[in-house]
Amino acid sequence: MRLRLTPRENVFYEMFTSSANNLLEGAHVLEALVTGNRGERDALAKQLRDLEHVGDDRTHSILREVNSTFVTPFDREDIYRLASRLDDVMDYFDAAGDLIVLYDLEVLPLEMHRLTEILVRGAELTASAMGRLKAVTGLSDYWIEINRLENDADKLYRRFLARLFSGEYDALTVMKLKEIAEQLEGAADALENVGDTVESIAVKES
Repeated sequence: MRLRLTPRENVFYEMFTSSANNLLEGAHVLEALVTGNRGERDALAKQLRDLEHVGDDRTHSILREVNSTFVTPFDREDIYRLASRLDDVMDYFDAAGDLIVLYDLEVLPLEMHRLTEILVRGAELTASAMGRLKAVTGLSDYWIEINRLENDADKLYRRFLARLFSGEYDALTVMKLKEIAEQLEGAADALENVGDTVESIAVKES
């Protein structure tokens, strides 16, 4: 593979922004899956799966670009890490959507609605941060808020587990709801990992 010696810094920022915008679209589709009409779930899950494939393509494009560029705007290991962690979030979105369709529960609890609201907000912040990544400075508000959202998601998840095991649901429903909730909470953790990576980049580059 030929290496480009001329820096093309902007291309990486554009790619990260594109990947994060796709993630935001996925968050909105997931929210519609959780909160919307049961009859629309199959179509929404397919849409989410398509977005996951788009995300994979964008991740691979970033990795190909870094492998063919001699001069990168910041540490190439951080580029790999950031691309992979953005991809991880979409994988959790897709897994949650798949389980929702497979388990075909009539109504999903309000705690899941709230979890997806947190995910949408986290995806919004992430998309905005990727657009500001080139400046490096002024991003602390992003990773601080992402951390707060992840803490909120953790608390909500723990309270939901307590409700699941309170006897309100039968054992099979408990298992299904717990698996879906684990994917939603995992997505919140993955968004925090993106924030941690951005913080690490900012510290190194400042």
